[in-house]
Amino acid sequence: MALVSISNIEVLDNPAKFTNPFQFEITFECLPPGITDELEWKLIYVGCATDETKDQELDSVLVGPVSVGTNKFVFQAPAPDSALIPNKDLMEVTVLLITCSYKEQEFVRIGYYVNNDYGHNEELNANPPPIVNIPALCRNILANQPRLTRFQIRWDNEESGKMGDAATPLPTNQYIEQVEDMQDEEMDDEYEGDDEDYDDEDDDDEDFEDVELSDEDQENRPNNIAFSKGSGFDQGLHHQSGMFAI
Repeated sequence: MALVSISNIEVLDNPAKFTNPFQFEITFECLPPGITDELEWKLIYVGCATDETKDQELDSVLVGPVSVGTNKFVFQAPAPDSALIPNKDLMEVTVLLITCSYKEQEFVRIGYYVNNDYGHNEELNANPPPIVNIPALCRNILANQPRLTRFQIRWDNEESGKMGDAATPLPTNQYIEQVEDMQDEEMDDEYEGDDEDYDDEDDDDEDFEDVELSDEDQENRPNNIAFSKGSGFDQGLHHQSGMFAI
């Protein structure tokens, strides 16, 4: 059982200029008996959907000591270095990842889509220059569409035989297909039967769309990830390459 769980993340200063720092107010719960070490949080910006070497770790922070109960802090990180992002990938949609690790074991990952354009500048949006105008570029984090994935790890004083091998998180560009497949299966089950039997009541108790990958799923993870424009997972967003990882 996970001893730390995220209960809410509020995206601050959004939408904003591309060059503004990122700010997230993170609330999480620590369950008894608590943890003895610090939590490491990281913010990663996916600079290119097809080249993981373009990912930028914007910042990392150690949080602790952590008290049993509700904890809250603001995670601020600088904007990505635009010089390290290919010009063709500066515009449109990309992905931002928040990860949390305990004793060098990542146990949760939250992904957000980020749309980059020229904001209310209709002239630049209609006729974008061949070289992206960074000072005029704006970002919009889709704060209401996070994707949360949990991984099993060994917490304090857990016997190695109790859990089996701890799960190894996938690289940023290698696990969206499994998440998407799981969501498709859930949608198929939800819509099965007559239309009048469908219950479309929202679940207000959930802050995140939560996907937990089993050991078997992670062992059989694909090497290449791709999804097409307009698929259920991309929520109608458009991207020229059609490839992402959350």
